[in-house]
Amino acid sequence: MAKWFQREKDNLQGAKKRDMPEGVWIKCPSCDNVLFSRKIERNWHVCNECGHHMRMPAPKYVQLLSDEGTWTEIDRDMKSLDPLGFKDSKRYVDRVAAGQKKTGRADAVITGSCELHGHGVVIGVMDFQFLGGSVGSVVGEKIARAVDKALELEQPLILVSCSGGMRMQEGIISLMQMAKTSARLSRLGQAGLPYISVLTDPTTGGTTASFSMLGDVNIAEPGALIGFAGPRVIKQTIGQDLPEGFQRSEFLMETGFLDQVVPRLELKDRIAEFISWMTGEKTKKVAEQAE
Repeated sequence: MAKWFQREKDNLQGAKKRDMPEGVWIKCPSCDNVLFSRKIERNWHVCNECGHHMRMPAPKYVQLLSDEGTWTEIDRDMKSLDPLGFKDSKRYVDRVAAGQKKTGRADAVITGSCELHGHGVVIGVMDFQFLGGSVGSVVGEKIARAVDKALELEQPLILVSCSGGMRMQEGIISLMQMAKTSARLSRLGQAGLPYISVLTDPTTGGTTASFSMLGDVNIAEPGALIGFAGPRVIKQTIGQDLPEGFQRSEFLMETGFLDQVVPRLELKDRIAEFISWMTGEKTKKVAEQAE
């Protein structure tokens, strides 16, 4: 009789586990608290307990930074080709197709124009969910075209980086995007238009070595991994132990590589302040308060 009740109890517990949908709870990688996923999403993927900044999908950054109803995407359907016919454990074309299926987007960056607290701006946001946010010919071209759009509209450019670096399945073509984007960004400076670079976790490789660190203002989210080579590679190369927190936002700000570390929930207001200072135009929010 006791075994019969035990089996019933086990069956009930199993039913509860099976009935619990996946993705309802998220474990914070910093404080290990188990958190309700919808609550985290409402808080822009920032832990309510310890403030840890989790990776956030690119469309959420667009939603965070743009005024409601003002976003217009550009170059949405631009897709990567396979110039080298590349194959490792999988074919490159299959990897791209998997990234498109996973994200619902053609490649690893979203670009468009919108208003940010009343300021007209052009925004590009990289998506780590698409092949690690790697930069291939399409990502480089879309960033270059975003620069052209900012020049056309005479508006500031904001790029949000989240990338492992260059997309090596495209070989030298991917590396050429470093020079291409850097050269195109110089035109913004010549035109007197602000470029604000936002670095998130992670921003590494050729992304860091090119457009991500070329902003008139470089800001980063708390705790973001930022660097060129990984800590293990650097340690093996120089044969020395690295400082604690090496390649994290706070360390880079202390050593002069960043201008500010800004919590995600304050990004929109802080960027608007920078634009106001650099252009002399008041934000919509400030103008309404003045009235």
